[in-house]
Order: sequence, then structure tokens, then C-alpha cells
Amino acid sequence: MRILTAAQMREADRLTTERHGIPGLQLMENAGSGVVAFLQKEFPGLSKKRILILCGKGNNGGDGFVVARLLKQLGAPPKVLLFAAPEEIRGDALLNLERWRRAGDPIISITTAEQWNAWKSTELARSEIIVDALLGTGLNAPVTGFLAQIINDVNAETDHSHSRTKIISVDMPSGLPSDGGPANGAIIRADFTVTFTAPKIGQLLSTDSENVGRLFVHEIGTPHALVEEICAATQQPHHELRYLEPQEFRGLPLHRRPDSNKGNYGHALIVAGARGKAGAASLAGFGALRSGAGLVTVATPEDALPTVASFRPELMTAPLAKTESGTVSLRNFEYNRFADLVAQKNVLGIGPGLSMNHETQQFVLRVLLECPLPIVLDADGLNALAAASDDFVKSLSDRRSPAVVLTPHPGEMARLLKISVKEVQADRLGSAQRAAAIYKAFVVLKGFHTIITAPSGDAFINSTGNPGMATAGTGDVLTGILAGLTAQFGIERWERVLGLGVYLHGLAGDIAAAKFGEAPLIASDLIDSIPAAYARLHSDLDNVS
Repeated sequence: MRILTAAQMREADRLTTERHGIPGLQLMENAGSGVVAFLQKEFPGLSKKRILILCGKGNNGGDGFVVARLLKQLGAPPKVLLFAAPEEIRGDALLNLERWRRAGDPIISITTAEQWNAWKSTELARSEIIVDALLGTGLNAPVTGFLAQIINDVNAETDHSHSRTKIISVDMPSGLPSDGGPANGAIIRADFTVTFTAPKIGQLLSTDSENVGRLFVHEIGTPHALVEEICAATQQPHHELRYLEPQEFRGLPLHRRPDSNKGNYGHALIVAGARGKAGAASLAGFGALRSGAGLVTVATPEDALPTVASFRPELMTAPLAKTESGTVSLRNFEYNRFADLVAQKNVLGIGPGLSMNHETQQFVLRVLLECPLPIVLDADGLNALAAASDDFVKSLSDRRSPAVVLTPHPGEMARLLKISVKEVQADRLGSAQRAAAIYKAFVVLKGFHTIITAPSGDAFINSTGNPGMATAGTGDVLTGILAGLTAQFGIERWERVLGLGVYLHGLAGDIAAAKFGEAPLIASDLIDSIPAAYARLHSDLDNVS
């Protein structure tokens, strides 16, 4: 699914009307009905909820009027506040305001701070659901003054520890710029956002994108082909930006043939672990198995091998020569040991739990130059690369590996780019694209809205995952998943394969969090949820034409 700018969204609406005969009034109706459908699904017993709808004077407010009318028809009549004089409303928004009025329903018009203060003191805290339809994608300036007071008061009310109020934003959280960048003004902190046609850049890449809450995309009638056409005509050359959702994986062979055998699904090699860090190697190996690799071998220093071997009986193991501190030694290159190890394997995942030992770092760098397999580089493997000389980085163009993916979290990315974590987080997409160019690699920048970037600059933004995954070992599991999927599918469409791994990893985390909660979630819970994540992905693909 494409990710749109505000200008692209306006063009999509215009051409949907011009070419496909769907008038703006119907698009607004479709948008409002999508919000109501979400409310019905998310809030059982909707008719018993106290619902408040905050409407602005533009089309976003018009969407709010549609939501109000449809809720009343369902037996869940809301209170509607208009933060403008009724005579200021124009176009399709005005038509929907009149529809609401003709049904005999009142509009409470609030145009001054005094009116708002009098109303909120008695009513705001009583609302269980607040629908934010104040400002949409047309916002072109920071929100200050009267509207900022409204937004701040709503946020303050729902911030109370005892508050059960949920905020649902229509299309955009009011005050969040559609095209990213800092808001420099007030922004609604939504629990959920129902956006239309496609995600907007600001919802995923802004430094304030956490205000979106959980994002849901509702189609209102614009054909997918039209969105693709608009993006192709307006995007920067070779910089395609997409949102990861099930349709992105339709071209991958996710269903297995009846006459399959384990040899059809590849052999993943995981080089990981050290004395005291056998768990990282075990989790990566098991992640590769659970993602579907036919065979998985975990190569680890001798001290860690018994722990890994006992972790899962399905894992094969190989001992690596160790340093005095129990980490991987350079001696593993003697007598063709490493060459023999990678023979007959399809992919190498390397890095989890290797340690920062200098000799082990030199081992990693030599692997990067000499290994003939696709490489998934993570954790201490990334730290070794970050510490390498500029001359070494330049030499990566001569490496034997056909493709490498780096999987840093923001701290590791900061070390790779020699900038601060704050700078990485201020421009996550740009940071990922720069790292891809410098290291001639694919990049998976982990975190809130994980980014997958190809060397071309094309990028995918992930739609799954939750804060409960911020716990030890989940990154090691991702290394295994990416290696396991690469073993099966190869690197011909590697950006889609990597995207699938990130998507399944986050989805498994979501399933585990729903079962255990976010705070108690551990990496093993995530691995145990991979089968359910696969099942949900198959179901989603089967249910979409």
C-alpha cells in the first residue's frame, strides 16, 4: 500500500470524482461510515456509550457530521460540538451539517474560550468516546490559540490515570502535519486514527507520529490503480514508499506444495552467542525454525554450545573455536573451517550475543568480506561494522556476499552513521537510506514503525508491533526470522521477503501482547506466536480479493 502526501491525497480525491464518478459528498459519506464501522467493532455496546464529536469547519468536520448521523441511526446518538459559526461551513460539509439539522438534532456552536470553559467543566469528563474531527490533512500551520486550548484540554482529560475516555481521530489527529516534520503546535493524542484511502507520511514518519495511536486504513472508493498512478507521477525517482500490509506479500509463495521436503526450504546458518550469551544464539536459531526454514544450524563457541543444543532438539549445532573470554575466535578461518561451515547453506545470520571482543569483531569483518551467502547482520555484528575503518567500509563493494541486510535499532544506527540517537529518530527514513547507501546494503531500522530500505532508496514502513516488544531477545528472534525466510525464498525479491519477516515479527508480538499483556511479554512468547501470525496472514490474504 502506498503512503501519501497531502497533495497526493487531494489529487486522489479529485480524480476519483472526475474519472470514476464518485462525488465528494459520497466520498465523505464513505469516510464517515468507515469510522462508524470501526467504532462498532472496537466498542461493543456502543449504544450505551457517551459519545462526543468535535467538528471543525472544514471537510474533516463534515466527516464528523456523517459519523454523528450514522451513530444516531444505530441508536447511539452523540453530542456534537462545532468549533465555528454554522454560517462558516461550506460545500459538502455544509450539506452534511444540514442533514444532521433536518433530523432535528442540535449543533452546539462554540466560538469562544469562555463558551468552551463553561461546557467542558460539566461535560468533557463524562464522555467515554471522543471523535476528533477538528482538523484533517489540509492543515498547513501550527495549531495555536483557541483550537490549541481545546486540543490541550481534551488531552489533559484523557491523560488522567482514572480516565476511561478513548479518542478516535478522523483521518488525522488534529494538529499533526500530514507530510511530517515537527508540528510546533498542539496535537490531539489519539488512541486510534481511522485514515482514508492510504496512510499519510506524517502518521508514520513524523517525530509526533505516536499521537496517531493505532492506525486503521479505510478505503472510500479510490481505486488502487489510481493511487499507484498518482504516486508514480509525483514521487522522487526510485524512492517508492509503501506501507506493509498483507497485500504486499501476495506474490510470495506462502503456500507449500504437497510433495515438499525440508530441502525445498533452505538451510539457515546462525553464527551467534558467546560465554554467558547462549540465549541470543538459541532465540535466533529457533526464530529461523519457526519462520519455516527447512534446516537450521547454530554455530556458536564451545562454551555456549551445550545450552543451544538443549534449547530445541530440532536445532543443529556446530562448535566454533573460542577466545580466552569464550567468544568467537579468528582461528575459525584456519584450515578452511569457516568455508566448510557455510558450504551447502543458503543464508547466514550473524551477530546476536557475539560480544564486543576485538578478535571477534575482526572475525565478523572478515566474514563480511569473504562469506558467499546472503548475510543478515545484527547486534554485535553491527557494532563490529560501526567500529571498522573507512577503508574497510569502502572495501565492502568487493565483498563476496550477493546481498547484506543491516538490522540496527536506533542506538546501533547512530553508531553506524556516527550521529546521535536523537538525530536518527528525527529523520528515521533518511537515516536508513543513508546507511543503505554508505554500506551498500538493505537496512531494517527497528523501532516504532520499523523501516525496511533497499539500496535504491525504496522503503517500506511496518504496520505491526507494540511497545511490549522492547525486551531482551526480540531482536535476536527477528534475525532468525529474516534468515529463515531468506533460506526459503531467496533474495530475488529480498525487500518483500525482509518486509514479510518484519511484518510477521510484529504481528507475532501483537498476538503475544494480546495474550500476556505488553509488560510481561518476552521473546519466547513472540516465537510461540509465529504460527498464529502466519495463520492470520493467510486468513487476511484469503479474505481480500
